[in-house]
Amino acid sequence: MKAARFLAPIFFLFASITFAQNADYSKVEMKVVKVAGSVYMLQGAGGNIGVSVGDDGVVVVDDEFEPLVPKIRAAIAGITDKPVRFIINTHWHGDHVGGNRLMGENSTIIAHDNVRKRMQEGGNVLGNKTEPAAKSALPVITFDSTASVHLNGEDIRALHIANGHTDGDAVIFFPKSNVIHMGDDFVTYGFPFVDLESGGSVRGMIAGLEQLVPQIPADAKIIPGHGPLSTLDDVKKFLQMLKDTSAAVRSAMSQGKTLEQLKQQKVLADWAKWSGPFVDSDKFIETIYNDETHHVPTGQDKTHHLQ
Repeated sequence: MKAARFLAPIFFLFASITFAQNADYSKVEMKVVKVAGSVYMLQGAGGNIGVSVGDDGVVVVDDEFEPLVPKIRAAIAGITDKPVRFIINTHWHGDHVGGNRLMGENSTIIAHDNVRKRMQEGGNVLGNKTEPAAKSALPVITFDSTASVHLNGEDIRALHIANGHTDGDAVIFFPKSNVIHMGDDFVTYGFPFVDLESGGSVRGMIAGLEQLVPQIPADAKIIPGHGPLSTLDDVKKFLQMLKDTSAAVRSAMSQGKTLEQLKQQKVLADWAKWSGPFVDSDKFIETIYNDETHHVPTGQDKTHHLQ
């Protein structure tokens, strides 16, 4: 993994709820990437933003942090003068829904049922408390399994992935443009953060990706939750890593090894290239172990907070 791939997760790590007051968003530049067809990708700080443009208006997927909304709006205005009509959230974490309060004043927010529930109630992510969201930040249209937005000649489809990164994940298909926004069920910075406290599961992420891969055209453009534009082959390699690392941890656990023994014996040494400053090998071993033992951690090291 190249060092550049770690820049985004390192930034949103420190631009979380805990550190937001000290974050200097004025230095963030919004990068605009033409993906394919009518779809663009915006990269600033936090999760990648998908933008579908056309005569009917704009559909936005995720909206990073609230202080970046003026820059997000300016970037969209540089593409089209049409209004943002819909916002689709891929999950509830603050680096993907942080702009909802302002963006939602003039747009309709769509998300899975559990996204609204978690935003409305607030909660904890790796020991950090998230306050209930403002009314204008909440999704006003929610869905259980799928939802469709028919705009700009695109039959945009949101597909729920049960218990992957969280329990409210959605992957967004733009079939005419041949683009898929994966949310945080696929990232490029290495081992993924699986939010067990928010109903996430490594097993669920694997199952979700196995369900998705056959539905993705071989030449589709993939927008990851974090990182550069990717391909179906990248998603397949990520899925294989998840399957292999999970199998390695389960094999060691079947021999009666404790979590500390798994870490000491470096059971994920063969996948060292996936270890990074955001989720390292020990943290991912712990995630898989907790998932396998149905243990939901609380109050963990706040330096791994994702909001």
